[in-house]
Amino acid sequence: MTKEDILVHLPYAPPFLFVDALEYIDEARVRGTYTFKADLPCYQGHFKGHPVTPGVLLTEVMAQIGLACLGIYLLREEIQQQVPAVAMTSTQIDFYLSVSPGETVTATGEKIYFRFNKLKCRVALHNAAGKLVCDGIIAGMILNKSNE
Repeated sequence: MTKEDILVHLPYAPPFLFVDALEYIDEARVRGTYTFKADLPCYQGHFKGHPVTPGVLLTEVMAQIGLACLGIYLLREEIQQQVPAVAMTSTQIDFYLSVSPGETVTATGEKIYFRFNKLKCRVALHNAAGKLVCDGIIAGMILNKSNE
């Protein structure tokens, strides 16, 4: 399965797709990028006069790249014929820096464990300057017809 195949199998579409590109993926790690478009509706009110990207969207970038893409890769043999559903089951994220409209971020995920279709990953998000924006642990289930 190629990086492009993984993106096709993601169960998201714009405006809720937060993966522009996958740079690297293997059995244990993934790295990808996303640019926050300056015209996203959330910037109109978060915060007045000083727009910053909501933490929930930063978390979603890490979940889509660091959890969903890696999960699809790990289940690549089973999901060739269907688009899986991904259900986040837990998060523990610490935030350090803000992300402004138009910024590109790089998300990484490292597998902690994967069993019974549950994936737990250590995730991190860095800005274009390489500074750590946020990091933590995200876990989720990869659902398909056989385990719904």
